[in-house]
Amino acid sequence: MNYFSIKERQVGDVTVLCICGKLKGCGGRGILRDSIIHPLEEGHNQILLNLAQVSGIDSSCLGELVSIHLHLKNKGAKMRMVLSQKLRELMAITNLMTVFDVYDNEVDALDKFLYDTLDPRKQSVIHLPRDLNS
Repeated sequence: MNYFSIKERQVGDVTVLCICGKLKGCGGRGILRDSIIHPLEEGHNQILLNLAQVSGIDSSCLGELVSIHLHLKNKGAKMRMVLSQKLRELMAITNLMTVFDVYDNEVDALDKFLYDTLDPRKQSVIHLPRDLNS
């Protein structure tokens, strides 16, 4: 039985997953893991989990989020999160705020993805010929 729903949409290169309800019973391979990993399998490596409408989370789902985060990181993907106040408090108590990349709202998280894309320190250097008229 699912206690939550997931809606997926694309914002530029970022896959946004809006999750609503209570994250409960996520042990093993299930809808949460499959929904988050699926964009990576489709070639999308920037994932934003919007958990602002999540009313609670049990330990199996919390563990699943940590596992998914590590899987994505090992595959070179980035996952960012927007949390409800309740989840933010739980993440602070469990020291998981230092594990996840957490933002106050979706706009800030999307801006960070864009900044990372445009950051010149993370771009390849292209060397052009000195004289383009030759």
